[in-house]
Amino acid sequence: MTRLALLERLKEVQQMPRYAGRDITTISAVLSNEALAKHVGVCEEAAGVTPMFARRAGKEAEQAHPDRV
Repeated sequence: MTRLALLERLKEVQQMPRYAGRDITTISAVLSNEALAKHVGVCEEAAGVTPMFARRAGKEAEQAHPDRV
């Protein structure tokens, strides 16, 4: 996943009630892409949403086997 896609996802998570009044995006300026991906995943889990990598894998499986959905 590109850095831009990770930052967009982090912005979406930032808007969730779990992070109201908290800044989870500023740290992204100093994180590597790998660390940013982990940060996004942890924040998504804490917010109670399906982490992006699991969701992405599910979509890829859906596209590969549309008859199984």
